[in-house]
Amino acid sequence: MNRFNDAIAVISGGADGLGKGIAHRIAQEGGRVILLDINAKLLSKTIADFSAQGLKAEGHAVNIAVEEAVQNVFSGVVAQYGKVDIMVNAAGIVGPTSTSIDDYPTDAFDRLYDINLKGSFLMTKYAIKAMRPANYGRILLIASIAGKEGNPNMVGYSASKAGVIGLVKSAGKEFAATGISVNGLAPAVIKTAMNENTSPQQLAYMTSKIPMNRLGTVEEVAAMSAWIVSDESSFTTGFVFDLSGGRATY
Repeated sequence: MNRFNDAIAVISGGADGLGKGIAHRIAQEGGRVILLDINAKLLSKTIADFSAQGLKAEGHAVNIAVEEAVQNVFSGVVAQYGKVDIMVNAAGIVGPTSTSIDDYPTDAFDRLYDINLKGSFLMTKYAIKAMRPANYGRILLIASIAGKEGNPNMVGYSASKAGVIGLVKSAGKEFAATGISVNGLAPAVIKTAMNENTSPQQLAYMTSKIPMNRLGTVEEVAAMSAWIVSDESSFTTGFVFDLSGGRATY
């Protein structure tokens, strides 16, 4: 398919994991992807891999919790390409796991807020500013099933992702009468490098909650995300899609 011919897509967390997988799918279908990531070395490798496959990709080392950096990226993309059609915010961190709230470090909570929620806010804010002149855009924020149901002993992650869900619902309604949609995706555990630092006990708990009894794959996330940010998804906004192997059934 060529659903994204001539589309300009800005994707955070694009060096690895879900962001990379989603970017690859969009680029395979004709889009130009601008990847943002705080890991400059890994980002360079990803861009080189994409380019070797003939995909249109470029990268910017950015901390999405820094407003000026996010603003500059979107201003630069608009100056160069005249538009932003798609924004996917996949950057995020897990933070402490297997940690009760009474032992949870406040500085770790602050960092989760900065990246997972404030970063989502900033990426959405400046994506919408870039999209408003054309009255068109597709915004996708990666939330988590933890934000809907809460994972015990992961209070920082669960709370920050619940905030992302609230952001999706609010911004989606705010721009529902325009050509800009804002949706979210709430995966259960997906097999990515991000889970390498999750304790085995916490990972076993989260997997045990999935009726399919397996982790999701990056390819499955990319397939659903590509539809959400395509022209085909024209009557959905302010909604958080589940990708949970049966964990969420509402």
